[in-house]
Amino acid sequence: MVVFPNGKINLGLNVIRKRGDGYRDLETVFYPIDIADGLEIIPTDSSADPIQFSVSGLKINIEGAHNLCVRSFELLKRSFPQIPPVKMHLHKTIPVGAGLGGGSSDASFALKLFNQKFNLNLSTESLLDLALQLGSDCPFFIIDKPSFAIGRGEFLERVNVSLSGYKIILVNPGIHVSTAEIFSVVTPSLPSKSIKEIIQQPIDSWKIELTNDLEEPVFKKYGEVKQIKDELYKAGAIYASMSGSGSTVYGIFTEDKPPHFFFPSNYFVKTLKVK
Repeated sequence: MVVFPNGKINLGLNVIRKRGDGYRDLETVFYPIDIADGLEIIPTDSSADPIQFSVSGLKINIEGAHNLCVRSFELLKRSFPQIPPVKMHLHKTIPVGAGLGGGSSDASFALKLFNQKFNLNLSTESLLDLALQLGSDCPFFIIDKPSFAIGRGEFLERVNVSLSGYKIILVNPGIHVSTAEIFSVVTPSLPSKSIKEIIQQPIDSWKIELTNDLEEPVFKKYGEVKQIKDELYKAGAIYASMSGSGSTVYGIFTEDKPPHFFFPSNYFVKTLKVK
């Protein structure tokens, strides 16, 4: 059985306060996008190894026991020992460490696939609880609908926002940004207007009001990420922003305006039409 874990972009991101557990409270809107990995799970008769994990496509830095897909299997296996040994293959097309949530999506889709394939009868709430044990933004991919997120990103509220009729251009320079490092240098503050309110406004107002607090430290350390955003606006983007902690920058364009830009050949550039 094969599923296709999709990515996401962040529509705005405000770092609101520092928590006692070392995390930061934030607010953002997660928006699913049509770029996906492929994940296949096949039961096997092998009793020597409960899981055989393989990867193709883009290279990932975390493999084997530390991969979130493997951890999702191990998490479920503790509560459902009847799950048989499996072969799991992940084909990566979503850039890694890019602010697009690829690893989190893979893990959450693995949970949903195990639940379906082995008739575990887990409710959505149970899947959300399990997903949170794997990562702060993993619960979003259980719902996988536009959502306003607060806390570490785990408290989700469906929102009515649609980019249908636009196209989104993703640009990633291949830089792996340390999320923990970037969060550590941001000074939390309460925004004057919530992202949940801003996204209900016309998209052409977002350029002024919809911000990502993580951009400034990333731009300061990696000037090429800022250059991407500047280039997307020069090419006619209605709105452009870094997604999450980066390093992917996306631009939202009208379908009738073909953008013209140049990025180095080693950059990942992909155009997505929003249905």
